[in-house]
Amino acid sequence: MKKKNKKLAGAFLSLSLVVGALAGCGGGSKSSGNDSETIKVGVNLELSGNVASYGQSLLEGLSLAVNEINEEGIDGKKIKLVEVDNKSETSEATNAALKLISQDEVVAIVGAATSGNTMAQVELAQKNQVPIITPSGTSPEITYVDGELKDFMFRTSFIDPFQGTVAANFASQEIGAKNAAIYIDNSSDYSKGLADAFVEQFEANGGKIVAKESYVAKDNDFRSTLTNLKSAKPDFIFLPGYYEEVALIVKQARELGITVPFMGGDGWDSPKLLEIAGKEALNNTFITNHYSSGDPSEQIQNFVKAFSTEYDGKSPDAFNALGYDTGYLLADAIKRAGSTDSVKLKEALEKTEGLELITGDFTYDEKHNPVKSATILEFVDGVQTFNTKIDPK
Repeated sequence: MKKKNKKLAGAFLSLSLVVGALAGCGGGSKSSGNDSETIKVGVNLELSGNVASYGQSLLEGLSLAVNEINEEGIDGKKIKLVEVDNKSETSEATNAALKLISQDEVVAIVGAATSGNTMAQVELAQKNQVPIITPSGTSPEITYVDGELKDFMFRTSFIDPFQGTVAANFASQEIGAKNAAIYIDNSSDYSKGLADAFVEQFEANGGKIVAKESYVAKDNDFRSTLTNLKSAKPDFIFLPGYYEEVALIVKQARELGITVPFMGGDGWDSPKLLEIAGKEALNNTFITNHYSSGDPSEQIQNFVKAFSTEYDGKSPDAFNALGYDTGYLLADAIKRAGSTDSVKLKEALEKTEGLELITGDFTYDEKHNPVKSATILEFVDGVQTFNTKIDPK
């Protein structure tokens, strides 16, 4: 009973703080976050908790970009990052956004990494008119819900339906799959969104879904559901989830003798995936992703070199690249706005067109989704290998 009462009291206090912030700060543009020398930008990322690898990678890329931008500055000012750890929890993401807006008075917020933790900030962004850019939140509902544009919400990544559609076309056209199984995290909007898009396109291609199974985040024994999938005899398994569970699923699947290709989305992209699954289990697996460090593009190779120099030889993953791109996206908008006024900054972000970034040439559509390409990566003996690049149609 005491624990329950504490939880209720905590929830009431959190709700009261949010309501107070909305009443005190809502409506009307603002240009706080500035002094004569700095532009304060909030960072609301998963720096600890279940998906900390994503947030840490995003922050590395963002920090590198800001260091480079600050060498010349923006109209004589430098960007100052104000970092808050949302601990990979939606309630903490809301509280972090509240702090950054009402106490730190930032001009914009970068984060969160996941769709759920980003959507936890939407109401605050809209009421307080503070632009939020998620580097990697892929749910369409972050920016557009039931015909309504959330006009202060933006993203650097492509969206779930695009990933799912690209994966289905790759499975049908490149792998030659006819019978696919779906294995999703039933607690994740990200996982369900990719799966829905995959199923729609795979069936449109003439394929058949022969089995569907689900798990819940933080599960660690998947053998029962994997056995069900094996008995359905798919020639391809679509596994859109996050790296901690995915790594265990692929490892246990191989131990059960499941040898068919697995494919997922950008949620697989973490060094922890290889540590947990092992390189042999990851052979014959593929992901849709935002970029590849093996892409021969000169711009990408210059980024890889700069990142490696900054971080002791580390090769940048897609989350590093998305964090880096978000820094330059925001700086470009501030320059074009000629101001840190929140409404002017929002309007400048909306007008972003043809901006050359690491994860693709960047233009926003009417739903604040970037129009850019996707990359297919294959794991070969533990190494992400560039397979192909898919342009939007």
